[in-house]
Amino acid sequence: MPLTLNSLAALSGRASEHVLREEVEETGLTPEAILEKLRERLSIMRDSVRRGLASDAPSVAGMVGRNAKTLWEAEDPLKDPLLKRVQAYAMAVNEENARMGRIVAAPTAGSAGTLPGALLGVADHLGIPEEELLMPLVLAAGVGKMIGRVIHIAGASGGCQAEIGSSAAMAAAAVTELLGGTPEACAHAAALALQNTLGLVCDPVGGFVEVPCVMRNGFYAVHAVSAASMALAGIRSVIPPDEVVLAMARIGRLLPLELKETGLGGLADTPTGRKLAEEALKKA
Repeated sequence: MPLTLNSLAALSGRASEHVLREEVEETGLTPEAILEKLRERLSIMRDSVRRGLASDAPSVAGMVGRNAKTLWEAEDPLKDPLLKRVQAYAMAVNEENARMGRIVAAPTAGSAGTLPGALLGVADHLGIPEEELLMPLVLAAGVGKMIGRVIHIAGASGGCQAEIGSSAAMAAAAVTELLGGTPEACAHAAALALQNTLGLVCDPVGGFVEVPCVMRNGFYAVHAVSAASMALAGIRSVIPPDEVVLAMARIGRLLPLELKETGLGGLADTPTGRKLAEEALKKA
């Protein structure tokens, strides 16, 4: 039987090892080949963070493009370098996406910043070497795959909960494993992250993956780290992880079309949203 979050939670050892074993069985690739692919993707993630933090070039539609660099270079009134780092890293990736730069869809382009923001942000904050991020990245991919077996991971199918919720769950599990969490803790970190995105609509202004998408990745990268922190402390989701995924799928089916990536509802349908969309379409 394919792994699910519930079955993963019942296993011992490292959660990522079970995911890697399943991937080897399904694809016929060697563990080394799979890890090499993830090493390449990790390098792309890292590069997109670097480029995003250094650039203030406008996005295609001109609505974003300066936020990550602005945050990164600003004074930190909270004196919390982890919070600022995670937010800036995530936004940097999504602004690179909005500039048509090279990123890793994790699991989608619109939610590409959450996983690297959380995983790379925590690793850099703690001085953890890059090579130690590979197995947590394996787990993140596995969590995305488990969710994808239940619902299409796309804003058009289930609203932003299907995109940013999935990416937050992936990131939460990855950070939990990076910090020594058990498979049970990793599965519940994913569930805690996902359940607190339920009902989140997909409302991109003008249909561009810019507003509110860039800032949303910044917020949900922090959300993922919070879920990991809770799970590592022993907090568990009262609703079993697999049932959380099923609830998200059911909610996605109930959301009206206007709230599923059409740009016809939510923030996109505000007076300012409509005006920005008109201006952006002239530039694009």
